[in-house]
Amino acid sequence: MASTVSREFRLQMNGYGLTTAEIHYHLPDHPSLLQLYVWQDYDLAPDFPGLRGFLGFWERELAGALHSVRVAHHRLIRPSEWRVVDGIIAIH
Repeated sequence: MASTVSREFRLQMNGYGLTTAEIHYHLPDHPSLLQLYVWQDYDLAPDFPGLRGFLGFWERELAGALHSVRVAHHRLIRPSEWRVVDGIIAIH
């Protein structure tokens, strides 16, 4: 039985973290109105190459002009923290 590791787990092991972007853009037919789009993927902080690529695609291919982008990023897997404990713990 061969086990496969998911793409997301491999990315996390390589330093990627979960990135969420709130993208506000102007509606093409009603430029005074803003619409919200939420983008989420695993990306590398602080440069965010995946998000920058998506925003580049947006500007090239989509009609809605970007207004603002708010980004949240969190590494779900990171080196564990440890500390020395002085004493003995007995488990029965």
